[in-house]
Amino acid sequence: MTATLTPVEEAIAHLLGKAPVITATEALPLTESYGRILARDYQAPADVPPADNSAVDGYALRAEDYVPGQALPLSDRIPAGSAPSPLKPGTAARIFTGSEVPAGADTVVMQERVEVADDGILINADIKADQNIRRRGQDLAKGSLALAKGTKVRAQEMGLLASMGLAEVTLVRKLRVAILSTGDELVDPGNPLEAGQIYNTNRFTLLALAAEAGCEVVLCETLRDNRTITRETLERAAAQADLIITSGGVSVGEEDHVRAVLEESGELSLWRLAIKPGKPLAFGSIKGTPVLGLPGNPATVLVTFLVVGMPYIRTCQGRLRTYPVGQQVPAAFNVTSPSIRREFVRARLESVEGKTQVNAYPNQSSGVLSSACWADGLAIVPEHSTVAAGDLLTYYPFTELLS
Repeated sequence: MTATLTPVEEAIAHLLGKAPVITATEALPLTESYGRILARDYQAPADVPPADNSAVDGYALRAEDYVPGQALPLSDRIPAGSAPSPLKPGTAARIFTGSEVPAGADTVVMQERVEVADDGILINADIKADQNIRRRGQDLAKGSLALAKGTKVRAQEMGLLASMGLAEVTLVRKLRVAILSTGDELVDPGNPLEAGQIYNTNRFTLLALAAEAGCEVVLCETLRDNRTITRETLERAAAQADLIITSGGVSVGEEDHVRAVLEESGELSLWRLAIKPGKPLAFGSIKGTPVLGLPGNPATVLVTFLVVGMPYIRTCQGRLRTYPVGQQVPAAFNVTSPSIRREFVRARLESVEGKTQVNAYPNQSSGVLSSACWADGLAIVPEHSTVAAGDLLTYYPFTELLS
């Protein structure tokens, strides 16, 4: 395996080329679809809304019947949920938001513009046809594509599916993930620390990231620094998971066993990226199951999962969009020493004199996870580049990196 640093785009392309798309599906109640991925296209089975309805509380009438200063008699009252009778010419009907507009009416005047008199209503506004009416099929026309296969179901997608009358949807089976942390020094929170020990940060970071990514964690263990145990645990995880994610054990130290096991008992197809933080990242497989070996430092685990791991996971899920879009924002910080690696800086947007800028946390050490709690996203410093305040940088919010 060459020690040459692989560029970020090349590494991601390599991973995506080896990402198996999940074909298994499951039908679940709509109430359980949030955060899941649609397994098929959904066409509107009927027009949405199914009939013209009022957008306001007010009065339905024919625009041609309106005469300024002349009262229109009321002929009907149409509460929401009732089927209206056709409107009598030369009259108006009291109507409410969401109520079906009666046949013959072509406009709705909001109640704030109407004065109720003994002989009907007086309209205190100019009116025109089609105002304040939500037309049949305005949202979705029957047979049109409402949501495409690969769409992630958010609150708005749940609402749209409900508007089509769907109580059950077909979803992609969750990607099954095994999370393995490596290191004799790791102790679970809640236990006292002995000399040389630290709490297992990465386990909980990865559990949360996997949940946000819509994955199912089928195994979560801490590996001791032992070659045999590492091999046995990886092989056991391979039998249960679609993807194994490890933290630590992928560098060149004598106790870094994950990379060595992949070389000896599986496949190691990628190692050492031109990314900062995160150079000693590995990708391969064991017993046919992909293994994404992240570095061990806490901030690096977060960054590499978002930058490299999420595009891979999205591809496995059959998602419509693999990469985040990002935005161009002026920098509020300086970088004076160029690096051969692309740096993903923990940063956040700030308003300075009414202008939006992106500022970096002052300590970008790979072990400083508090920097990611301060930050709202990652700003990109290209390889071989310096940055002066005011230079445009690409910025990715954490929400977009995980969406």
